[in-house]
Amino acid sequence: MGWAKQTGITAAIAAFVAFSAQDARAANGAYAVDAADISEVGSCKVESWMSMATNTDFAGVANPSCVVDPFRPIELSMQTIRSRSDGDWSTTIAPKAKTNFIPTGIGRWGLSAYGGGSFDAATGEMLTAFAVIPATFRLSETTRINVNGGWLWDRTLDRHYLTYGIGFDWKFTDTLQWTIEAYGQAGASEVQSVIQPRFQTGIRYRPNEIFSVDVIYGRNIAGENANWITLGTTIRFPVGGSEPEHRRTGHL
Repeated sequence: MGWAKQTGITAAIAAFVAFSAQDARAANGAYAVDAADISEVGSCKVESWMSMATNTDFAGVANPSCVVDPFRPIELSMQTIRSRSDGDWSTTIAPKAKTNFIPTGIGRWGLSAYGGGSFDAATGEMLTAFAVIPATFRLSETTRINVNGGWLWDRTLDRHYLTYGIGFDWKFTDTLQWTIEAYGQAGASEVQSVIQPRFQTGIRYRPNEIFSVDVIYGRNIAGENANWITLGTTIRFPVGGSEPEHRRTGHL
């Protein structure tokens, strides 16, 4: 499949589906825009982060995930979110499954898909459902562009959203990576900030293959028109005896 054809396929998919990060973030830790890659079969990781807003909103998240191969490699995760919004506390659980269809590579698009939903932990009520197409174009071994498209159903309000996400990652030293991303959702809402663009940028420090830490600044990241600071960590559990991730793929 040629580069132009792959680009056309990705653009067409992104035109009809959009990315949702309102209730469940992507597999890129606290960042909202996901890459098309998934980890090696048998590997696991635990992502966690705390986000604090200038309007006193808060979110604490734990997101364990593992890659299994029942019929093809699938990354399964179960995100737990403890949040405060307008003074009210809630706990949400968001299961998700992701698989890769076209591996990423320098000078070409990679493509994957994931879907899931979120539930109120106290009542068991389903809150949202979503399906997302992440596409990644690698400019080099240290830079990549991620484009996400998907569909979100807010079951509480019975509304469907068309949303978007685009991000850029640059590994500018052996241990430091810079990410910038913009995303949002289009649809009907009485609160204007819910459908306004959202923004995040941050630095990831990854001294080894096992651990990394993120410090991120965000604006309107939950549709509440506030500034956010996020501190996140990732602990990885690679397959025993396998090569480090960057040696297997040659990429960030």
